[in-house]
Amino acid sequence: MDFETLFSQFSDCTIGVIGDVMLDTYWWGHVERISPEAPVPVVSLEKEEIRVGGAGNVALNLVSLGAKTSIFSVIGEDEAGKALDDLMSSEGIDTSWIICTNTRRTTNKTRIISRNQQMMRLDAETTADLLPIAEEALIERVKNYIEKEKPAVIIFEDYNKGVLTETVIREVIALCKAANVITAVDPKRKNFFSYQGVDIFKPNLKEVKEGLNLLLEEVNIDSLKNIHSLLHSKLQHSISLITLSEKGVFYSDGQQAAIIPSHVRQIADVSGAGDTVISVAALVYAMTHDLKLMAGMANLAGGLVCEEVGTAAINRERLLQESRLLVR
Repeated sequence: MDFETLFSQFSDCTIGVIGDVMLDTYWWGHVERISPEAPVPVVSLEKEEIRVGGAGNVALNLVSLGAKTSIFSVIGEDEAGKALDDLMSSEGIDTSWIICTNTRRTTNKTRIISRNQQMMRLDAETTADLLPIAEEALIERVKNYIEKEKPAVIIFEDYNKGVLTETVIREVIALCKAANVITAVDPKRKNFFSYQGVDIFKPNLKEVKEGLNLLLEEVNIDSLKNIHSLLHSKLQHSISLITLSEKGVFYSDGQQAAIIPSHVRQIADVSGAGDTVISVAALVYAMTHDLKLMAGMANLAGGLVCEEVGTAAINRERLLQESRLLVR
């Protein structure tokens, strides 16, 4: 595999991301004492930082690798929504398809961090399903996007915040199938089996066990092949890509299947690792249709971002360097 050529071709790939976007706010500080008012630490704040989270982080990973990326979501007409839109635009993500409404609150997750450890997280958000008028508007925007941009892939990034309703999921998958657009899904429990007929289905092992109501005694190739079969009987999807935490990733299309072990890392934070895995997997598969390469590079990328504190996009050069090792 000529990885330099592959990476240079990422800029030729057009990808849409649909789902729950959010603003990740970080308050960094240090703790020197316990509060006299309650048995809690007093954090002396030193700096504040905002980052793109949720489906926006998937888009950010794709842009970091060079892909032409558009985001589809519904956010609030509030300060967090404006900050998130501005931040995504500044990173090179096309936000022109986003819908702003006064009926929802933009998700903003504020993390208080001391010595690279989370002390607390504060969530401000709306999690109710989209109203029918917003569903229709979002579906129409995806339809127009597919006709205009002819993307290679659309990624569904579900965080159970209400953007990916059953109607939106069903209609967008139908639009993609009609236009021969690859679909990739990072699911959550609520709509786990709503993604009928998708190409790439990427849950983690915990989500699979909950979704299938399984008590898995041992994680091995046979048990994971069985999981793929169970998922396929419900979803009729093409590829299972299951992240196994420290054990790596499993992939199967019903013909070939394997577990790719994780690489030894200095883990700082697993936040956003799933976002990186689905973005790299979808992009590599769109460019190569090579199942093993897709899983191997996604596994590398997920491990790399775990070395960073908080949500972080994949570093293109580091991924390129480590990808070369796949063929040795």
